[in-house]
Amino acid sequence: MAKYLALINGRIKEVLGLSTSAGSADAGKIPELDGSGRLDSSMMPVGFGSETKVIQASENLAAGDFVNVFNSTGLRVRKADASNGRIAHGFVLNSVTSGQNATVYYGNLNTAVSGLTIGNELYLSGSTAGTVTATPPSTSGHIVQRLGVATGTTEMLVEIQTPIELT
Repeated sequence: MAKYLALINGRIKEVLGLSTSAGSADAGKIPELDGSGRLDSSMMPVGFGSETKVIQASENLAAGDFVNVFNSTGLRVRKADASNGRIAHGFVLNSVTSGQNATVYYGNLNTAVSGLTIGNELYLSGSTAGTVTATPPSTSGHIVQRLGVATGTTEMLVEIQTPIELT
């Protein structure tokens, strides 16, 4: 934990740096880097880096899952699935238990995937909800949705496109 000295009410006190920001309430405070040596995205201005939204999960989500945002007595998120038309709107980088809040990312890099071949175009899977495949679905009634390209064996550049329903 990063610590610094600050003059508070005429006394010098030791203060912890912030690893995440709650917004304007944290104005003037000093940030610290996270475990990966980076600033948390909550410290960045809107439009800089990944756009995110915190949404309650309606099912367990694994790190790297692509998710579908929907309304069920409020905004919720579940695994996207090409087999039942649940289009991908974003992805999660951390595992989340059903009922808990998930940080949904709407673009940039998904670094919580694995087993990719560099350069492959990636599509929403119709066989394993929330995951990607290099082979687009071909079954009638499924959707084909390109999600991005593999930029490493454990990361992909996310560029979510409009799905096409197969007949």
